Amino acid sequence: MPETELVRRLFAADRLAVAKAISSVENQDERHLDLLNSIQSRLGNAYRVGITGPPGAGKSTLVSKLAKSLNDTGSRVGIIAVDPTSPFTGGALLGDRVRMMELSSRAGIFVRSMATRGSLGGLSKTTQLAADVLDAAGYDFVFLETVGVGQSELDIVEAADTTIVVLTPESGDSVQAMKAGLMEIADLFVLNKADRPGVDQSYNAILTMLQISGGEIGRHADADSWTPFVVKTVASEGRGIDEVSKAVDKHRRYLTDTHKLILKRRDRARRIVLDIVEENLQKKFWTEERLSKLEDRLELVLTNKLSAIQLAEELTKD
Repeated sequence: MPETELVRRLFAADRLAVAKAISSVENQDERHLDLLNSIQSRLGNAYRVGITGPPGAGKSTLVSKLAKSLNDTGSRVGIIAVDPTSPFTGGALLGDRVRMMELSSRAGIFVRSMATRGSLGGLSKTTQLAADVLDAAGYDFVFLETVGVGQSELDIVEAADTTIVVLTPESGDSVQAMKAGLMEIADLFVLNKADRPGVDQSYNAILTMLQISGGEIGRHADADSWTPFVVKTVASEGRGIDEVSKAVDKHRRYLTDTHKLILKRRDRARRIVLDIVEENLQKKFWTEERLSKLEDRLELVLTNKLSAIQLAEELTKD
């Protein structure tokens, strides 16, 4: 497929082209499929880091400091900050863009806010495709910061190579993490705002849970499995940022040396294909005729003359 002017500028890391390409993918306009096909050969170089955790944990500050640190050493960093969409207006707060505005002046850092658009897993359906755009544009790292909604954050695992869970000491987040299943998804725990009371108790609680679930903290790359590090930070002051960066690098080497990185990326590609197929099938299935039949027959369900399962079977047999 011949390259368009937009794609050529994207490959040259033109910031305006990157922004336009992400908008094309996010809005699914008429050229987005050609765009995605054109960049496919350039994918696979960016390392994707997911950042999740409860609201107020300091995720945006941590991402900002990490991005600056990596950029200072010569890496180009793309950031996709996913903001909650209003269920009433469909709009998004896009607060992360405001907090990260100071990063925009750096040539090697690109920041983009995206709305969840109804996704319960903390990521919109187009977030990973937007990450592909940044990958094709030559960014070395892509950070995916998700909405801090707790139990529904699990799809960050499929989107990221390394997943960081950010917690704080004073609000019982470490206990909530265990309940919410964050213990299972974290490759690295960051205990932020570590200058506040209760940090040692929270730190020890996380360590205890990790040891119960198995083994040494931060196992070496020749081990069969990985046990997350726990790193204390005060992101607002830049404290602990280097330790976080080193832990991410160690996890990256672990995945590479054990050949698990390629398996994670294979699973990611599979999930994307399944999601797109499901979305396409839904669009084809819900014809005007079926939607009309659904509305006509709903009264029978409401009056208990027909079950919802029976109506679904009727619709799928048409």
